[in-house]
Amino acid sequence: QVQLVESGGGLVQTGDSLRLSCVASGRTIKNYNMGWFRQAPGKEREFVGTISWYEMRTSYADSVKGRFAISRDNAKNTVLLQMNSLKPEDTAVYFCALPISTFGTPSPDPNDYHYWGQGTQVTVSS
Repeated sequence: QVQLVESGGGLVQTGDSLRLSCVASGRTIKNYNMGWFRQAPGKEREFVGTISWYEMRTSYADSVKGRFAISRDNAKNTVLLQMNSLKPEDTAVYFCALPISTFGTPSPDPNDYHYWGQGTQVTVSS
């Protein structure tokens, strides 16, 4: 059974940094693209970024580009989301996600992901 567990969220001030972790179990992630998404109260789940299985290429939403960075440690079955220069509009529950199939091209569409963590809350105060 595949399980994703996010951690590292918290309450921070504008301009602070946080690093979120997503640890996978039940499946080796090295051949999978991985995604990060977030959902604010009353809003739909939105794309944050992806990291590819091949060459660990990253892609980001315009709203976080230049501030957030995704990395992965396949040996630890872990994906990280480094968030810098946080803003109040970054406040949301953050989720990591795993697609059902290996390889392929990373997708920004949450419907292309099959496995999700429970999320970790990030709150940025002004």
